[in-house]
Amino acid sequence: MSNANSTYKIYIASDHAGFALKRFLASKLIRDSHDLVDFGASKLSPEDDYPDFITPCAERVALARKNGDERVFGIIIGGSGQGEAMVANRIKGVRAAVFYGGVTALGSIDIKGDKSRDKMDIVRLARLHNDANVLSLGARFVSEKDALEVARLFVSTPFSGEMRHLRRIAKF
Repeated sequence: MSNANSTYKIYIASDHAGFALKRFLASKLIRDSHDLVDFGASKLSPEDDYPDFITPCAERVALARKNGDERVFGIIIGGSGQGEAMVANRIKGVRAAVFYGGVTALGSIDIKGDKSRDKMDIVRLARLHNDANVLSLGARFVSEKDALEVARLFVSTPFSGEMRHLRRIAKF
């Protein structure tokens, strides 16, 4: 799944719980002119294990980033996205952020004294402040529409590069 005029290279992987959402996202992201590499699952199998797909996907993101390619991202999908992020974050150089939609019971986050934030701000901040390079989605908690919106936002939001964020990331 490749496009010669690609905007970003996106490595994508899921287990059975994220299989349908992965197929949906892959088709839309290819239409957006992204170069997509699918690490599986390649067929729906309730017996598969997400680390088998997430680990090689995260390793490829880490390798690309280590080689200076800032236009490479990963999108990993499972039932909740939590276990997938835990697996990905074990790979040196990967910073996976989880998105599963909605706001917390405490309300929206407070960025600049303004509590009227939308649910996408968590992804925006993961890119701006943490230079997250892998997006982990919980297929059981996010609609196709929100997943596509957040995937597009994730890859298009630049890292701020501010010294305070660079300093913090270096301590990871």
